[in-house]
Amino acid sequence: MSKPPVLLLHGFGTSFTETWVGNGWTALLEDAGREVVGVDLLGHGTAPRPHDPESYRNLEEHVLAAMPEEPVDAIGFSYGARTLLVLAARHPGRFNRLVAAGVGARLMEPDDWRTDAVLEAVRTGEAPHPQLAYFARLPDAADADREALVAFLGRPDRGPLAPDLLAAVDVPVLVVLGGRDEAGPADPLVDALPDAELVVLPGVDHFATPKDFGFIDAALGFIDAQAW
Repeated sequence: MSKPPVLLLHGFGTSFTETWVGNGWTALLEDAGREVVGVDLLGHGTAPRPHDPESYRNLEEHVLAAMPEEPVDAIGFSYGARTLLVLAARHPGRFNRLVAAGVGARLMEPDDWRTDAVLEAVRTGEAPHPQLAYFARLPDAADADREALVAFLGRPDRGPLAPDLLAAVDVPVLVVLGGRDEAGPADPLVDALPDAELVVLPGVDHFATPKDFGFIDAALGFIDAQAW
């Protein structure tokens, strides 16, 4: 019996090609005999790039439309992980196993000053704080659209994930979080999910997670996609 396709979903400001192809994930999955489903979030990569925040309401549906009818395993990083959790909760039966990396308690908390600060850094390209420098540089990439990224961040349904939504995720979930990732702690998220386990990557920050060998090994092992 063949194993299911693997959906890979990137985080804010990047793309399927940058996060998954560039860091070797697609090659490893193909070596393991797995079909890869690559999707760009709305406003990113090859996806449409509307400039109206309202267009990003229910952006998860854009991902759902690109998924095969058969259930998939899925690996998501940062906003990609958030999107996968929402989809798994709202559409039972579309997933087998799910890896959510670069996410933790902040998914369940109301927006704070950091949300507005990131939006302003993306809008202006200026970073008054070193932690914002990464976001300020994102729209300068050759394939980026500043107005689309600003609209993405300003979408009307960007609020926290409620415990009852997370409780509806009925598939096994592996939560992966870097030890230096400010998205954590991960425990509240793990506790809110019915069937979840946690892997912590010692010394790894948010932005280094996609290329971390500990993440790669844990994720591929969880979905039984190791070629070695």
